[in-house]
Amino acid sequence: MTAPFATQPARSRGRQVFEEESSFRSPFQRDRDRIIHASAFRRLKHKTQVFVEHEGDNYRTRLTHSIEVAQVGRTIAGALGLNQELTEAVALAHDLGHTPFGHTGEDALHALMAPYGGFDHNAQAIRIVTSLERHYAEFDGLNLTWETLEAIAKHNGPVTGELPWALAACNTQVDLELYTHASAEAQVAALSDDIAYNNHDLHDGLRAGLFSDEDICALPIVGQAYAAVDRLYPRLDASRRRHEALRRVFGVMVSDVIDTARQKLAESGVTRVEEVRALGYPVVVFSDELWRDLKEIRAFLFRQMYRAPSVMDVRARVAKVVEDLFPYYLENTLQMPQRWHADINAAQGETARARIVSDYIAGMTDRFALQLHADLLGE
Repeated sequence: MTAPFATQPARSRGRQVFEEESSFRSPFQRDRDRIIHASAFRRLKHKTQVFVEHEGDNYRTRLTHSIEVAQVGRTIAGALGLNQELTEAVALAHDLGHTPFGHTGEDALHALMAPYGGFDHNAQAIRIVTSLERHYAEFDGLNLTWETLEAIAKHNGPVTGELPWALAACNTQVDLELYTHASAEAQVAALSDDIAYNNHDLHDGLRAGLFSDEDICALPIVGQAYAAVDRLYPRLDASRRRHEALRRVFGVMVSDVIDTARQKLAESGVTRVEEVRALGYPVVVFSDELWRDLKEIRAFLFRQMYRAPSVMDVRARVAKVVEDLFPYYLENTLQMPQRWHADINAAQGETARARIVSDYIAGMTDRFALQLHADLLGE
């Protein structure tokens, strides 16, 4: 049974292009299914989370990360009485706009796109689901419900100031009320993202040898988890010990969000999703105590993993791939695949062409970008 402040499928604001409702799926289940079947979702399989896709089979990719976020989101949403299908849809879609090579690729593409309005992966996700997925007979994009679009656009909070151009273009067609917070389901998806990457980046960093179990035992939450495992299983092998400890770290974060959100929702007195949006502050958050601990963990990961010399070396090499491909295609747009030619021929001015090139490069997987770079530029 859902809570009164949950997003109700029967009260959805609908889709931009009218469609008859499904007889066996709710509107948000339908959104989730369309996201899963999208080409952009499949490409996440070969897109970087932290380690470039070819560096190892066991590291997280954007796809496995998104699945983990969705799993956490459904758990939290269920515990809070929220709509699990909407939460899952947002979680699965939240990284659709990522470039090859993760944030390194995004930083490079944003710099290259600076004269043309920049690049933002959250806005690009909206562009994908409203325009770039072109499979349906009656519309471009996925024709998602207003609630799912809103949640993708502002799951991290209100979007103020100058809008990324891709988001501004969508907002002229569908008013997403960007000045408010999103639904509680969207907020759950955002916190689930934090939980997933804080946990799995510790795991992947250990697997890569960037730090040791002993190193992270000095961190809050993590040290207590290892100590609890050692008390229960004093002769556990190293791999199982690590897994048992990190699953406890995972559980601490999930439990904290559920407990804190329950308290904030009760204190707020909200009884409708519209009241959640109008509160002016998020209701799905970590406790102050856990947030302080997570900041320490994040600082550790930044020093020891995201800025590790081996990681930075790979980042420099893959950034060059994006930096080389963008000007090449800007000068040779018709070298892009045939399906892009109608957009290229209709483009008026360099900005329009640059945005098409940006769409093409942002959609590439790590392996495709690397191979293309070698084929075109011999590097």
